Amino acid sequence: MEKTSLEKLRLGIFVIMGTVLLVIGAYVIGNRQNMFGNTFTIHAIFKNVNGLQEGNNVRYSGIGVGTVKDIVMENDSTIDVVMIIQDKMLAHIKKDAIATIGSDGLVGSMIINIVPGDGSGSKIESGDQIVSYSRIGAEDMMSTLNVTSENAALLTADLLKVTAALTKGKGTLGRLLNDTLMAKNLEQTILNLKLVSAGANKTLEEVNSFVKEANSENSVVGVLLRDSLAGLEIKQIIHSLESASDRMQNLTVNLDSVVSGISEGKGTLNYLANDTILVQRLEATMINIEEGTARFNENMEALKHNFLTRGYFKKMAKEEQKKAKKEQKNN
Repeated sequence: MEKTSLEKLRLGIFVIMGTVLLVIGAYVIGNRQNMFGNTFTIHAIFKNVNGLQEGNNVRYSGIGVGTVKDIVMENDSTIDVVMIIQDKMLAHIKKDAIATIGSDGLVGSMIINIVPGDGSGSKIESGDQIVSYSRIGAEDMMSTLNVTSENAALLTADLLKVTAALTKGKGTLGRLLNDTLMAKNLEQTILNLKLVSAGANKTLEEVNSFVKEANSENSVVGVLLRDSLAGLEIKQIIHSLESASDRMQNLTVNLDSVVSGISEGKGTLNYLANDTILVQRLEATMINIEEGTARFNENMEALKHNFLTRGYFKKMAKEEQKKAKKEQKNN
């Protein structure tokens, strides 16, 4: 009988201890799952949750602050993740925070990491939605690596073809690598281009110096550019030159017409040049005039010595001497 009571006592103690351990375990598990205590909910929209499940942890700046309560598929490209967050985090999480999906270690379960924003947002409230950022999954990374590997293989093959062509001297680069004469010609061409460039620079410097001199107030070009009166005078000079040129042209035409008339036997000059009888008459007339003049001079000398007119000529000589003396005095 005593043995049975002892067994019952042991069984009762075992049951009590088991119950206590069960309650403690439930409390610990529930506390970790935020089943007890004050909490609030927030939302984040993702296109791909990458294997995230209900009950996964939520961390804020690396600190566990809650769990995933629900995952709702709204449409084919929108997934709403509902998170339960400890009420004490209301003072720290702001509306500009960003939610991302990551993994707990290399092979751990998926978690949600909440990263603080720039701090300019207001404090979050229960039911608010924060911005989400979807990272590239491992499968997407592997697919991208496969495409990259294929592209690298194709690029390597093309590079091998190009290298082989260059080695054989095919194409422009191949000829440049293998043809020394062409390389020298190219070098000479580059040298000529440098010389041409130097000449062009020198020409530009001379043009700049000419422009500077033209801009100077003391230069002729500068005066013509700035002084409107000088410009008008230059225009008048050019107009006068044009008028003189027109008059010279008219004079030339007239001279041509006169010369043409003489050549054709017209006019007085042609008559004098071609009529020999008239010339002989003119010569005879000039001889007669000279002889008449000589005789007139002889008659005048005879009159000067004649006693009737000698007094008159002496008087005329005295008057001429008086006039000459007066002119000398005046001078």
